[in-house]
Amino acid sequence: MVNKKLTKQLFEANTNDYSHFCGIDEAGRGPIAGPLVFAGVLLQSEIEGLNDSKKLSEKQREALFDTIKESSKYFIYKVEAQKIDTIGLSKAIQESLLEIKAYFGAIEYLFDGKATFGVSGLHTMVQADCKVANVSAASILAKVTRDREMVEFGKIYPEYGFEKHKGYGTKAHLEAIAKYGYTPIHRKSFKIKLPTEQKALF
Repeated sequence: MVNKKLTKQLFEANTNDYSHFCGIDEAGRGPIAGPLVFAGVLLQSEIEGLNDSKKLSEKQREALFDTIKESSKYFIYKVEAQKIDTIGLSKAIQESLLEIKAYFGAIEYLFDGKATFGVSGLHTMVQADCKVANVSAASILAKVTRDREMVEFGKIYPEYGFEKHKGYGTKAHLEAIAKYGYTPIHRKSFKIKLPTEQKALF
């Protein structure tokens, strides 16, 4: 079990000392379409303007994306929708964490949130993505990678508007599913509530 006091000593009190650990965050845990994307980042120099990706504008995230890649050792891992349907979301998260650990090896790890998903040797911290530079950087890499992919899916499946909602269960997205059915990138195992007046069409 990871020691919470040690976590605070290693990371919270040393947010600028990023040279000894890998920050981990993900994008796409909740959407009903598209991949789950994880990123692990070990920054090698300080970057201005890092924050939780959700608190940055798209323009800010895009501007930081290449800078992070140029200023770090990083690893991005994706689990596609069909595999999420097969193994489940928790196992997909666990697999991603293990792949990141296999890539970076024997260093410290800090994962945003509370749960370790059964992966040993992970420190966790709530809101690490806005407190700790390496995790903020991982948050940005994961979100930009996923958002770009969803924009491309929007070109392949224009009826669904993936470029707008990025696969989340918006009203427009649910209406599109009710009208056109699932695409190969939908997570069919995720329970959704379709618009009642269009259920007969699905």
